Amino acid sequence: MKAKKQAIWLGDSLKNLRSFPESVKDQIGYELYLVQNGKIPNNAKVLKGFKPTVIEIISDYDKNTYRTVYTVKISETVYILHCFQKKSKSGLKTPKQELELIKQRLKKALTIGKTLEVLEL
Repeated sequence: MKAKKQAIWLGDSLKNLRSFPESVKDQIGYELYLVQNGKIPNNAKVLKGFKPTVIEIISDYDKNTYRTVYTVKISETVYILHCFQKKSKSGLKTPKQELELIKQRLKKALTIGKTLEVLEL
């Protein structure tokens, strides 16, 4: 079955995902497939402070946490904004530099989405 929504990887997101442990790649790949088909993964949560809505998939493996951040609120497309291993020393908070990168890529996704809408007219 072909996925309903197209996926667009921004920046080095796909490269970063490919560097994750196999079980993490498998889990995130499957969950992104669910997202493309309109479902919400069990371990996904809204990343606060973003408009349009940004969601993160959290995957724990061998005492490490891996995150994949995406949005589906732009032109019926899944934009994968960032994949990273969380190394924050400040508890559960996402590090500021990661949040800044997500903001930059969200702006780019909005631009791409507007372009796609124009092309579809």
